[in-house]
Amino acid sequence: MSQLILFNITNGLIVGAFYALMAIGLSLILNLSGVINFAHGGFLVIGGYLSYTLTPYLGFWGALIVAPFLTAIIGWLVERLLIRRVYGRDPLYSLLLTFGLAFIIEDGTRQIWGAQGLPVSVPAALSKPLRYEFFFITGYRLFMVAMVAVLIVLLFVLLRYTRSGIRVRAGTLDLETVSALGINVRALRSLNFSVGIFLAGFAGVLAAGQLGLDPNMGDGLLMPSFIAIIVGGVGSLTGTLLGGLLIGVAAGVTAVFFPSASDAIMYVMMAIVLLVRPRGLLGEEGMLS
Repeated sequence: MSQLILFNITNGLIVGAFYALMAIGLSLILNLSGVINFAHGGFLVIGGYLSYTLTPYLGFWGALIVAPFLTAIIGWLVERLLIRRVYGRDPLYSLLLTFGLAFIIEDGTRQIWGAQGLPVSVPAALSKPLRYEFFFITGYRLFMVAMVAVLIVLLFVLLRYTRSGIRVRAGTLDLETVSALGINVRALRSLNFSVGIFLAGFAGVLAAGQLGLDPNMGDGLLMPSFIAIIVGGVGSLTGTLLGGLLIGVAAGVTAVFFPSASDAIMYVMMAIVLLVRPRGLLGEEGMLS
């Protein structure tokens, strides 16, 4: 029983790390631009498939680096051509736009790479379990968690200590004042959107090595990512990170005792948090902390 619990906690941490990485990208875009990006899971799929396409030419490590940047460039183009047109409007416009965009990405993926799932191989050194008795703890799983941790720490450092990061944080508080100070808000939003999409693309590359590729793979991570934002608190990146990890571990532990409720537990957690603390665990309206 103890090994089963450890197995599910490990799975929960890994899945929670994906939720957190996705949710932080969503939160960045939402906090600055007010865009509810339902196409975020689609960009995760794009990152995974681009990595699959580039691996024969660049190898696993080269694709791991290049694919998220290419995904971010695609996100930048989408922001300039489409998303920019709904800034300042009712959030329903961005929701409908990105909802339709998600279907376009999904169908486009099927047309280019096919509707069937594709297996993705990882370096042999990472695919082996660390110890026989803990066969479920492989080098790749630890690598994924480590990469998510590095990315999140790097993002927090950039937001806190770089000029662009400070402008993004200021923009979440008062975008009009930031604009009045002479800062190019359009460029700031484009940069912020691209960073959020980069995180989704990186999550897609990592998820491909663990789950394989499927045109629908982003759907299963999108809604939990929104829930992570709500549980952690809208406006708080730290809270979003905490929310992603909490719902991942909670789902893993619940699967041990009540397997049929493993998906429902995150919604129960969201309901409890909203009843007790409507702003979320660490939420503070308009703040990136």
